[in-house]
Amino acid sequence: MKMKMKMKMYILAVAFGIGLAQHNSHTKHGRTSIVHLFEWRWADIAQECERYLAPNGYGGVQISPPSENIVVTKPWRPWWERYQPVSHNLCSRSGTEQELRDMITRCNAVGVNIYVDAVINHMCSAGGGEGRHSTCGSYFNASKEEFPSVPFSEKDFNDKKCKTQSGNIENYQDIYQVRDCRLVGLLDLAHRREHVRGKVANYMNALIDMGVAGFRVDACKHMWPEDLRTIYGRLHNLNTAWFPPGSKPFIYQEVIDLGGEPIKACEYYEMGRVTEFKYGARLGTVIRKWNGEKLSDLRTWGEDWGFMPSGKALVFVDNHDNQRGHGAGGMSILTFWEPRLYRLAMGFMLAHPYGMTRVMSSYRWNRHIVKGKDQNDWMGPPSFPDGSTKPVPVTQEGGCGDEWVCEHRWHQIRNMVIFRNVVNGQPLCNWWDNRKNQIAFGRGDRGFIVINNDDWALDETLSTGLAGGTYCDVISGQKEGGRCTGKQVVVGRDGKAHFRISNSDTDPFVAIHTDSKL
Repeated sequence: MKMKMKMKMYILAVAFGIGLAQHNSHTKHGRTSIVHLFEWRWADIAQECERYLAPNGYGGVQISPPSENIVVTKPWRPWWERYQPVSHNLCSRSGTEQELRDMITRCNAVGVNIYVDAVINHMCSAGGGEGRHSTCGSYFNASKEEFPSVPFSEKDFNDKKCKTQSGNIENYQDIYQVRDCRLVGLLDLAHRREHVRGKVANYMNALIDMGVAGFRVDACKHMWPEDLRTIYGRLHNLNTAWFPPGSKPFIYQEVIDLGGEPIKACEYYEMGRVTEFKYGARLGTVIRKWNGEKLSDLRTWGEDWGFMPSGKALVFVDNHDNQRGHGAGGMSILTFWEPRLYRLAMGFMLAHPYGMTRVMSSYRWNRHIVKGKDQNDWMGPPSFPDGSTKPVPVTQEGGCGDEWVCEHRWHQIRNMVIFRNVVNGQPLCNWWDNRKNQIAFGRGDRGFIVINNDDWALDETLSTGLAGGTYCDVISGQKEGGRCTGKQVVVGRDGKAHFRISNSDTDPFVAIHTDSKL
């Protein structure tokens, strides 16, 4: 009996240890945030790791799916073709397998991790065609469910388990439909089959062996947790050329849970972090001042708002789906199209201790709104006439050209990424608000932020918790060569400082931290 009990305890300890390990992002040098370089080419990411991300405190990059996908020409090369795989070959419009390996090596060499967007719930749409309309030229036949490059065949899909007439998910209140039927026509893999589990694990392990630090796992709500647990349990430890021996890959899982559905994000907590979609949706509502909500309400921001535990959450203001009106959040989601409010939201997110933060880096497309719906939400990245993705040019001012937005290079966002690194591990303290839309709070004795989202000026003396001295505001400028390029904030010996922020300022917030002290 004692032996059996010890064995059970050992199994639980191992399982619990794996779960904890898969919550560790393995970011280096005190870096705390990652950036999603959406649809970037591998060669550009490698260069960006070296020239910008590492010097400016970014901990990692989420890359677009690297697996071979269908080539869609109607509409012309949409972004979502990346989410319709036809094999596990590593060639996409971001580059070849060799370019992928080179990027991983170069980014790891400067301490910037790579996290792969892993599309493992499905293959391409049943209407995805037949032949070699794929990024590597591999043959497939979607109508017959033939993917010989993996290989997957008809028996590897959930058609017989799905009970809907259309074969698609028709009712999100039915967990069996959500997990066993096709998501918008995408061929749903049968992860209960040993062959499917093995092939998915092999794909992820090949990337781990190359040196990636982990995965953003797409569409997890549409896979049974026990199947994912089995697949994750087969993943290799990270490559010891860049990570400590025994390191498990970081897992963060896309689960859209806004409440009101039987499938809950908490079902996936054990296996890794989970994307907290309520975060951006609620923050957008507060900053827009909808429904009578105001910044002072953020005093209790976090779990008290119905969010998942901070240690389980991957948070963001927007992502590649909901900035186009897909996914979750609706019209409240703030994006680069509204830069002033967006920067304010990003400033708050990066200053507040809740969750692990991901910064979005986008490209522009030709918006065409009809009855609240963007008719061009399908548009792919900036491309040449042959459909190949354009490189990301950096302008003399440090931004990006050719319709690449590069929010991660906006100095306000970059400097708040650095702010978060400086204050990491410090508690939220010295909260102040005017009961409306002016707030301030500190992070221990290392940082302080003041935000004015009212229609009048903020003019207050506040306790910062910082040591006395002169600090450079990292929003209007920064510390360079022993001077401030923007506003200065003088903190007295008592830790208090006077702040004046006009409601008409380009950026109506101020942030200071110990590394910005003159």
